Amino acid sequence: FIGRQLIQRLVTSNPSPAYVTRVAARFNDNGSGVRGDMKAVFDQVLRDPEARSPLNIASPAPGWGKLREPVLRYTQLARALGAGDGGGTAPTWRVGNLSDPATALGQSPLRSPSVFNFYRPGYVPPNTAIAAAGLVAPEFQITTDTSVPGIVNALQRFMAAPPRGMTLDYSGELAVATDADALVARIDQRLANRSLGAATRTEIAAALAALPAGTDAQKLNRVRTAWLLVLAAPEFIVQ
Repeated sequence: FIGRQLIQRLVTSNPSPAYVTRVAARFNDNGSGVRGDMKAVFDQVLRDPEARSPLNIASPAPGWGKLREPVLRYTQLARALGAGDGGGTAPTWRVGNLSDPATALGQSPLRSPSVFNFYRPGYVPPNTAIAAAGLVAPEFQITTDTSVPGIVNALQRFMAAPPRGMTLDYSGELAVATDADALVARIDQRLANRSLGAATRTEIAAALAALPAGTDAQKLNRVRTAWLLVLAAPEFIVQ
């Protein structure tokens, strides 16, 4: 039970029985006869052959992967952009309550709506291909018609006006801002592990090429737009 939920949170919503069995076995014996060694359990979850297989990135099996939680999209973007304090005084970094799905992420750390967290591990979105396939997709429980554009808008605002005291580093992207294809490729690598499909890359590059990039301000706008379009791509949203 615990092993399956650890896999769901960290790797995939629908792990194979064999994967769960290997994690449970590692809990029972860390290899040295010790039961309950959680460091060993996490090692098994994250380094299991099923978790590390390149095939699950290049040509994932139906049902492999999971929907990225909104707050993880937010923190991943902050990490990718080197969120820091700019070498100044200690940052305030007050991100506030992010629970509103229309104006924020629809999910805020430590503010789950009940003691059962944000979603149930066995949640099945009704009337979907996921349900028809007999799969579960826990994170879809907090995904709504309101939250889908709301999250994108919230991330756009974060890039345009980060919390007070926080700085974001776009220097690497600004260096290739005039080359739409190179810009998409760089962000695809940094944010989506080169998972964007050819059609998605082409569509995003075409949209970026239509934006002017003659001045520093225009380059920054193109770069932020590129980040936002990758953040909105299904290949990033589904890990």
